[in-house]
Amino acid sequence: MTRVKFVAGNWKMNTNKAQAVELAKAVVAGAKAISGVQIGCAVPFVYVDAVGQVLNDTNVMLGAQDAYFEKNGAFTGEISVEMLKDLGAKFCLTGHSERRHVIKETPELVGKKADAIYSAGLTLVHCVGEKLEERDANKTLAVVEAQMKELQPAKLTDPSRLVIAYEPVWAIGTGRTATDAQAQEVHAFIRDLMGKMWNADFASKVRIQYGGSMKPDNAKGLMSQKDIDGGLIGGAALKADSFLKIVEAGK
Repeated sequence: MTRVKFVAGNWKMNTNKAQAVELAKAVVAGAKAISGVQIGCAVPFVYVDAVGQVLNDTNVMLGAQDAYFEKNGAFTGEISVEMLKDLGAKFCLTGHSERRHVIKETPELVGKKADAIYSAGLTLVHCVGEKLEERDANKTLAVVEAQMKELQPAKLTDPSRLVIAYEPVWAIGTGRTATDAQAQEVHAFIRDLMGKMWNADFASKVRIQYGGSMKPDNAKGLMSQKDIDGGLIGGAALKADSFLKIVEAGK
């Protein structure tokens, strides 16, 4: 099964409007010459509209970093999937470690958001991963399995709109990266688990990204692994040249 690699930048809470537009333009310009890799940018809520206008009709997908699970209503400060779709968003993250561990989102809330994002027709990028103390206690696979169980197989039926991002929390923004073998081990476990949750055919078609200090110098090794189908890029996505080098590594 040949899966098209998906490299997405997660800009997190960075850039102002002018910087966001400039970064998007630079990514689009560099991405024109790249084929065979799906490219995306998950941008701050307040710049989804402005960046979306830059990405429209290009080979770079517009994405969001989070969404609330209700379609509308008295939920002050929240953003619905419908609002994101209205601005042209094509994918959305859920369960990012910063949402789980900094914002303190519960597994139940993450699951509701995942359901809402997928049910609305967007591509769901569901993030899973362990903290350092969990890895040291040999709990990595148990943690990842519990986070995967936030998803509802009966409702998620199109493997092309489900992406899993494995992001070891201890490797995010720290400069530490899982070795190629460490990352592959967990990716293979996730694919095997999906085979049990869905079926082997479904699991073979779902892309699993690696997120956790992927940079131009380690991207090729990571993405050459059998079950690593791209990257969810944080810091390196804030500069177009480094982001595009990672995209190139996925070809």
